[in-house]
Amino acid sequence: MRRLIATALACFAMATLATAQTFEERTQLCLGCHGEKGQSETAEVPSLGGLTSAYALIQLYMFREKLRTAEPMNDMMQGVSDGELQKLADLIAKMPPPKASAEPIDPERAARAQGLIAAHRCAFCHNTGFPGTDSVPRLGGQREDYLVKTLTEYRSGKRNEYQPVMAEIIRKLSDQDIADLAHVIARTGAK
Repeated sequence: MRRLIATALACFAMATLATAQTFEERTQLCLGCHGEKGQSETAEVPSLGGLTSAYALIQLYMFREKLRTAEPMNDMMQGVSDGELQKLADLIAKMPPPKASAEPIDPERAARAQGLIAAHRCAFCHNTGFPGTDSVPRLGGQREDYLVKTLTEYRSGKRNEYQPVMAEIIRKLSDQDIADLAHVIARTGAK
C-alpha cells in the first residue's frame, strides 16, 4: 500500500513538474516528497536536510544524466540546467539536518549494530555520529525505512553507481544486520 501511495504521489509530481514554470514551483514539488524543512515524511523517500551542496549536486547530476536510477527522480531532473542543479543543491545544503527518531534504541540491536559499524569502519567515511562529509552523505537521523531500502539496494548490486565500495561492504550483510544498522543510524543525531 505504501508503495502504491508513493507511486501515485510520484506520478502526480511528474505531471505537475511538466507544468511548473519557475524554479520555485519546481522546488515546491521536490519538497512535497522530501519535506519542507528537509525531513521526509514519505515512506522510503530520503530526508535531504544536512546534506552538503557538493554531495547534493553530484546526486542531482547523476539523476539527470541517468547515472543513478531512481524513478521518479530521473524524469524530474530532465531539462534542469546546470545552474538550477547548483541552485537546488545550495538550497538543500541550507536545510537543517533531520531529527533523529524519537523512538528508543533497542539495546540488543544497538550492540549488534555497533559491532558492524566498528567491523566495517563505517565512521571512516561517514564520520562518528554519521554527519557525512562533502562527498559522503549524512546518514544520522535518516528515515529508517529509506536506510533499509538503500542498504538492501547496495547489497543486491542495484545501487553501486557512485560508491562501489559500499556494495562490496554491504554484500556481506544479512537482512537482520541491515535492519539493525538502520535502526541505530535513524536514531543517531540531534533529537
